[in-house]
Amino acid sequence: MSKPQLTKDFWLAALRAEGDAFRAALGSGTPIDAPVPSCPGWSVGDLAWHLHLVYSWVTGHVSRGVTERPEERPQTPLPEGVDPVVAWTDAFTELVATLDAVDPERPAWNWAPQAKKAGFWHRRMAHETAVHRWDAQMAGGLSVPIEAKLASDGVTEVLDSWLPAGRRSGPVDRAGMIALHATDVEQVWYVRLRGAGVALLDTDTLLDTDDRHERATASGPASDLVLALYGRVPFDALLATGDVTLLPGLRV
Repeated sequence: MSKPQLTKDFWLAALRAEGDAFRAALGSGTPIDAPVPSCPGWSVGDLAWHLHLVYSWVTGHVSRGVTERPEERPQTPLPEGVDPVVAWTDAFTELVATLDAVDPERPAWNWAPQAKKAGFWHRRMAHETAVHRWDAQMAGGLSVPIEAKLASDGVTEVLDSWLPAGRRSGPVDRAGMIALHATDVEQVWYVRLRGAGVALLDTDTLLDTDDRHERATASGPASDLVLALYGRVPFDALLATGDVTLLPGLRV
């Protein structure tokens, strides 16, 4: 699996851009209590409040300089009388300032099998915001695709962080090799499902030269690929071939 060499500056720029687009979606005239089709049971206000909670939690622990697990993120529902747009705006502003100031090499806990460094959260918050920006726009009837380079890294994040951490929402009884092709950035990922486990193939290594015999492939723009992995669009929105019943096993 090829991994682009992305930086703090890239993820911060993406976070700011996606945050601006999320803010615009909140101010687009879509009612705050409008349902979010891609997040069943949530309203636009719930979506903003969820991000407020995520941002506040990350802001509180990312610059501690320790790798010990922080307290669990609160899951409190939107309180009566709280404006979720104001809450989101304040939390987003503080998050960006914190991530801008923190060294990505600074020790920081994360939930994935990744280096326990703050840079994990620069990346994670860019993708968290991008997907939920898409959700917020969907509530208004029309979503803009995630920018191709960011979406491509989002696919990589699902494969190198979410799946190895056991954060799968799809079936865990499938086995076989899957190839994902991002047609707009000419990138390919290979992942082998092994029941509850996964194995990623790094196509940049000299040893990875054998025929992979993939049993299923899914091709499309990087945005559609990452949105399918997050369950936002069906896999049949992609060009899927082979044993397509394997594909839901990648969903997170």
